[in-house]
Amino acid sequence: MWLELQIFGFRALWSPYYFLFILLLAGLYYYITGPGRHHFTDEGRPTGKQQALFYTGLIVLYIIKGSPIDLLAHIIFTAHMTQMALYYLLFPILIIKGIPKWMWKKLFHIPVVRPILLLLSKPLIALLLFNASFSLYHLPSVFDYAKTGEFAHAGITLGILFTAFLMWMSVFPPLEELDRLSELLKIGYIFANGVLITPACALIIFADAPLYATFTEGGPWVQALSLCVPQDVLNGMAGLKMSGPELFSPLSLLDDQQSAGIIMKVAQEIIFGAIIAKIFFTWFNKERDIIDPVPAHITQDS
Repeated sequence: MWLELQIFGFRALWSPYYFLFILLLAGLYYYITGPGRHHFTDEGRPTGKQQALFYTGLIVLYIIKGSPIDLLAHIIFTAHMTQMALYYLLFPILIIKGIPKWMWKKLFHIPVVRPILLLLSKPLIALLLFNASFSLYHLPSVFDYAKTGEFAHAGITLGILFTAFLMWMSVFPPLEELDRLSELLKIGYIFANGVLITPACALIIFADAPLYATFTEGGPWVQALSLCVPQDVLNGMAGLKMSGPELFSPLSLLDDQQSAGIIMKVAQEIIFGAIIAKIFFTWFNKERDIIDPVPAHITQDS
């Protein structure tokens, strides 16, 4: 497959402009939280852990949106769902935990923005917003529309990413005022997310025919490719008579689609399971620490 992908060229495979965008974000974070932070706050630098999480988040962002994974996500559906899992279920966590509290305070105290964010970040609203937007996006008509228009694709996927950030803020609240759930409620909240995301995965896994024209029909498929492949490269490939993703995958169109749904569900289970385990053991250790110690006279009598 790798050799076949070379026909799309370096720009499509490695997105150098997106790489520069990632470097810009990294530079802004370094300046605002480091040498230039005194222009915004009297707080100290972020902890080493926060910095590592933020920069790791940027690396993950480049891998899923700037590396060959992004190109593959416009070619085969399994790559698309892998990208979605990392983009919405992992990337926001790293950024939320990597940004220092004072930056979140400034964002949440912007007069017009504050009431909107406080409303949309309420656990139930955020839960429904994310899962509804994710499920609606994978309806065939919406999906094919988003995949064949640059502005529609950017707007819809960024909108879902925004709801993903809101959803994860209930689990990893960056501010005390957003810490609305106990540890046990957070576990239930994550479990509810897993339940609500299942119908979208089930639609893809159990469909008895390919659903998306942008992964099955030559015209829409090439149009979707134009979102990440320069037009001059596509024009130069006109004589190759590419009819669809079967050139790049050994799987049939239906098998590719079903595998994609399974990948999304398994990735979600792994990420959610790891977070539930972390929350549970944090809660368990906290509860254990507050148990009254054995009275001294009992220890002496023994």
